[in-house]
Amino acid sequence: MKIGMCMFLWTTKIGPEHKALLADLRATGFDGVEIPVFEGTAEDFAATGRMLDELGLACTAAAANGDPAQNLISDDASHRAAGLDHMKWVLDCTAALGADRVIGPLHSTLGHFSGTGPSRQEFDRSIDSLRQVGDVASKVGVTVCLEAVNRFECYLLNTMDSLARHVHAIGHPNIRAMYDTFHANIEETDPIGALVRNKDVIKHIHISENDRGVPGRGNIPWYETYAAIRQIGYDDWLTIEAFGRGLPDLAAATKVWRDFAESPEAVYREGFAHIQHSLNEAGF
Repeated sequence: MKIGMCMFLWTTKIGPEHKALLADLRATGFDGVEIPVFEGTAEDFAATGRMLDELGLACTAAAANGDPAQNLISDDASHRAAGLDHMKWVLDCTAALGADRVIGPLHSTLGHFSGTGPSRQEFDRSIDSLRQVGDVASKVGVTVCLEAVNRFECYLLNTMDSLARHVHAIGHPNIRAMYDTFHANIEETDPIGALVRNKDVIKHIHISENDRGVPGRGNIPWYETYAAIRQIGYDDWLTIEAFGRGLPDLAAATKVWRDFAESPEAVYREGFAHIQHSLNEAGF
C-alpha cells in the first residue's frame, strides 16, 4: 500500500517554493503526493517530477475542468473538441510529471448543471469522448481514474454503481474509477457496499473525512472502510484529500467556507498516523 497526500490543501500549482513542505511530507512518512494539473506546461511538470525524485517521493496527478466550453458531454461539438484538447494537455503534463494516473471528475464540467438529470444523449457523448481520451492516455502510459462526485458539484455521475456502469460501457483499459470516502458518505446508502461491489473498476482511493478535514476526526466508518479495502484486495494508493480556505477559487468550487483543522500540519501528520493505525487494525 502507498500513502499519499493531495496538494490541494495548499495550492493548485507546485513549484520549487514547495520543496521544504514536500520534504516534510516525505519525513512524515508519505510515499508520494498528488500533484494538481491546472496550469503550466509539460516542461514545468517534468521539473516538478525531477524535484520529487530528488526527495524520494512518488506521485499521482489530479485534475478537473470548470469550463463549460470544454465540456465532454456538451451538445456542442466544438465544446467537446475543446474538452478533448484540454484532456490531451492534462495527459501530456501527467506523463511529463512521471505519474501513471490522473484522477478526478474528468467526465464532465465540475459545477456546471443543466437543470435536469443526465440524459441518455449525455451519457452517449461521454462514452464517445472518454474512449478518445482513453486512446490518448494509452499512448502516453497514463490511466484516467474517473470520480463519482456528490450532487452539489456534479450531476452526471454521483454514485459508484453509476460510475462503474459507465466505465464498463466505455470499455477502455485506460479509463478506470476511483473511490472517495467524502463523496460516498453523501451519496451512498451503503458506502462500504459501494466499494466492495465495484472493486473491479477501482484503481485509486481518496481518504477524505466527512467534513474534508482531518481523517479520523469525523464520522466516516473508517474501521469498516479499511476492512473492505483489505477484503477487495486493493493494494495501491490511499491518498488524503483535504481542503482549506487558502485558495479562494478552489474553496469556492468545493464550498469550503471555514477552517476544518487548526493547521495543515495537523491534517497531514494526524492523517498519516490515522492511515497507518487503520491499516494495522485492519490486518495489513
